[in-house]
Amino acid sequence: MLVLALPRGGVPVAYEVARALGAPLDVFVVRKLGVPGYEELAMGAVATGGARVLNDQIVGDLNIPEYVIDKVEADERQELARRERAYRGGRPPLQVSGRTAILVDDGLATGATMRAAVKALRQLQPERIIVAVPTASPETCEELNAEVDEVVCAITPEPFYAVGYWYENFTQTTDQEVRELLARGRQAEEVRATPDAADMTVDEAVRAAAHP
Repeated sequence: MLVLALPRGGVPVAYEVARALGAPLDVFVVRKLGVPGYEELAMGAVATGGARVLNDQIVGDLNIPEYVIDKVEADERQELARRERAYRGGRPPLQVSGRTAILVDDGLATGATMRAAVKALRQLQPERIIVAVPTASPETCEELNAEVDEVVCAITPEPFYAVGYWYENFTQTTDQEVRELLARGRQAEEVRATPDAADMTVDEAVRAAAHP
């Protein structure tokens, strides 16, 4: 089992989840492939480990040629590599294949980034994928149930409004904070299981992370 945080906001939550479960912590960086001229429209995404997913419907409907996709992908992979270097300091990503991977973010509104992460992560052949967040839109939480092995949403308020609405402190996580939490997560004394970790479920770990 390993815990993968969607940076940057998911890292503080994932750190607490990994600490509670005694599991290794890493980041799973996802970069959207925006349609040129309409960058907010995603034609796909690239992620940690070389994974790439495309939205075939958008690519087909807009008749986007392969060379355009390749150019956007090359640019986003450069940014992805820069972020991974900044976060990990040159360390390789953790091995995912054959393991249970817990994808953690600070919350789910539309779930678009998490869906891209799930599709990309699946290409790395984990044994199971669990999505875990402290708060989520009820509809998004329910929809993701069909895409992964397990979804853990600590609270699903209705109406949802926005992820930040359900936090007392929703200040932006910095790159430096990401580096520090990953470094602490690598230290044996920080990764070591809590006394109850053997009996702790992912749901309990997420709830503990949401209310430390």
